[in-house]
Formats: sequence, structure tokens, C-alpha cells
Amino acid sequence: MAVGRRIGYIYPIRRQSNIEAIGCQCPIALRENLMFTQTVEYALRIVVHLADKSPESRTTVEIAEATRIPKAYLSKVIQGLVRASIIQSNRGYGGGVKLLKAPKDLTILDVVNAVEPIKRIQFCPLGLKSHGIDLCPLHKRMDNALASVEDALRHTTLAEVLSEPTNSHPLCETADCIPKSLRPGRHSKP
Repeated sequence: MAVGRRIGYIYPIRRQSNIEAIGCQCPIALRENLMFTQTVEYALRIVVHLADKSPESRTTVEIAEATRIPKAYLSKVIQGLVRASIIQSNRGYGGGVKLLKAPKDLTILDVVNAVEPIKRIQFCPLGLKSHGIDLCPLHKRMDNALASVEDALRHTTLAEVLSEPTNSHPLCETADCIPKSLRPGRHSKP
């Protein structure tokens, strides 16, 4: 904790993280140990929200409120998703933001790679010339773990995420907003 001075007084300064600033309710341990960056998290929130409302367009105000993303950061992430042809954004009357593909055709990996691709280990991270592309056992296993994550995300579509029976629907605070067909104990529609 840093110490600040104010006219003869010493008081602690607590720096607020970006996640705290936006009001994330995640446990602290989870917030500080995520494998993916905040940009990836925000991109996933955006496309999950749009997929849930598909094929309708949503305004940036609606997206910001539903996903709890600050508007300035939201614009940056939306631009990246537009450049990657994941979403379409139109200004003006009748405009809004919507997915360019159906949720069944869009994978979580598509979204991750659109904003910050997973970086596989292709060469020795230490720059050891003797290792070159022959990774040591440690880095080979780390790369294999990254490959497993990539594979899992490649085989998970937005439609699958949204159709999975659950008590905690994405971006949904209360059980009232979970579609009845997705509540546990019921079978989801094919």
C-alpha cells in the first residue's frame, strides 16, 4: 500500500483496479488470476449478449448496461470485433450492433482470436539457440496446455454456451431472466 501526504498528515492510498472501478462482483482471487485479459473478457461478454438477443441489433448503451463494460472501453472492443468481421456496427437511426454470423457458427476461439489471439510457444522463450524449435519438456507441456485450451474454445459455439441448462445464465443477475427451457431439470430445445 502506498503512503500519501496531505498537509502534515500521512494516510494510506488504496489504488483501485480497473475491475473494481467497473463494479465487477467477482471474487478477488478470480479477478486477479484470469488466464485471459480484460479485453478478451469484454469481447466475450459483448458477443454473448448479442448472441442472446440475435438477430436483433443492440445499441452501445444497451450493451454497456447489460455487460457492465465502461462505454470508452466498449467502443475499443467493438472496433476490434468489427475489424475481425465478428460483429457489424451501424450508426444513426435504425443502427446498432449485431452479430455477422449465427451463434451456432461462431466459436469462442473466433472471438478470442479477434481481439487477442492465444500465443502458442513456438520457440524457446529463453532464446536458447540450442533449443530452437525443440522445446524443453517444461515449455512443450505449457504449449500443449495452450493447445488444449485452443481446442476446447474452437469446439464451443456461442449457441452451445447459451443453450446449456444452468442456474447462472451469462450476464443474468436473477433466475427470472433465465429462459424457462434452460433452467435445470428441463430439457433445452434442440
